[in-house]
Amino acid sequence: MAFESAQPQPVGGVVFFERRELDALMRLYGRMVAAGEWRDYGIAGLAESAVFSVFRHASEDALYRIEKRPALARKQGAWAVIARGGLIMKRGHELAQVLKVFEKGKFSVVD
Repeated sequence: MAFESAQPQPVGGVVFFERRELDALMRLYGRMVAAGEWRDYGIAGLAESAVFSVFRHASEDALYRIEKRPALARKQGAWAVIARGGLIMKRGHELAQVLKVFEKGKFSVVD
């Protein structure tokens, strides 16, 4: 009987999101679209990280990047929310904790 590890290893050297992580990201995205804040998103699986980027307009740079970097899991935390320009808004070990930065009244989008 094979046991799965708690932290799945990247397949083919690519880090990506698990189903429950994607569910949480898409729920947040849906709420922000309904509020008129976000209008597009992109997902990338890279060698060292998985990135969920959100945009106000598809032709612009990402407003925010939500990154998963498993290599930082034991240090600073695998999760980070990074604003346009590279400002790290929140970093942590749990996705739900990091996504709290987007709770109503805690942030505003600056054009």
